[in-house]
Amino acid sequence: LEGKSTRPGVFKCYQCRKPFTVKVGTVFESSHVKLHLWLQAMFLMASSKKGVSSNQLHRTLGVTLKTAWFMSHRLRLAMQKVGLEPMGGAGETVEVDETFIGKMEGVEKSRGPWHKNVVLTLVQRGGEARSFHVASTRRYDIEGIVRANVHRDTALMTDEANHYKVVGNHFASHDSVLHKNEEYVRYEGSKLVTTNTVEGFYSIFKRGMKGVYQHCGERHLHRYLAEFDFRYSNRVAMGVNDLARTDRLVAGIVGKRL
Repeated sequence: LEGKSTRPGVFKCYQCRKPFTVKVGTVFESSHVKLHLWLQAMFLMASSKKGVSSNQLHRTLGVTLKTAWFMSHRLRLAMQKVGLEPMGGAGETVEVDETFIGKMEGVEKSRGPWHKNVVLTLVQRGGEARSFHVASTRRYDIEGIVRANVHRDTALMTDEANHYKVVGNHFASHDSVLHKNEEYVRYEGSKLVTTNTVEGFYSIFKRGMKGVYQHCGERHLHRYLAEFDFRYSNRVAMGVNDLARTDRLVAGIVGKRL
């Protein structure tokens, strides 16, 4: 469109007869933030191993704190993968573990981890990570997720928790380490039995959540998990540098609205 009253970058759809911009159909839609600021925020979030706080985006980009918080959540949505195929396969190993973080809403703080949110993570060795906010560590809260996201021909590695004993029967093999006996690595011939890969993911996740973000509401936890999954699954060890990771984030903005 042209004319004195038309802002740059506006086009006209000749089917619906309405004007639109390149932001339509993306996480940028209906946002008044300039596009170059969105791109800067994307690079910062994609290239920072433990994340970037809303306060840091607010200071760096020169936007309000409320705008920075809103931008970061939209970009976390862009990091979420859809239509996922099962992980692993023949000859592949997937490690599974759970951890506790934050505090569940409406639950009194108590001794032990039972007032905290439960996070279940699946990590393929040399591959991607997938994390889920689950209701508990009971078998029926975990089994369905593991079976839906891990190929049945995969070698499963877990700790000695009881809820994995039945789950492991559905895969090519299931080995566990006995953390209660301070066993963290065991060699069985050429097979390495450990959950140190998924524990390494949790170390990055918790350093980011406690050191950078410091607080996360229960209803937003799944967005932060998507952020850490995205960066881990597109890390340098997999041949993805900061620019390539940002490009993959840009590719994820389409068809998503928050």
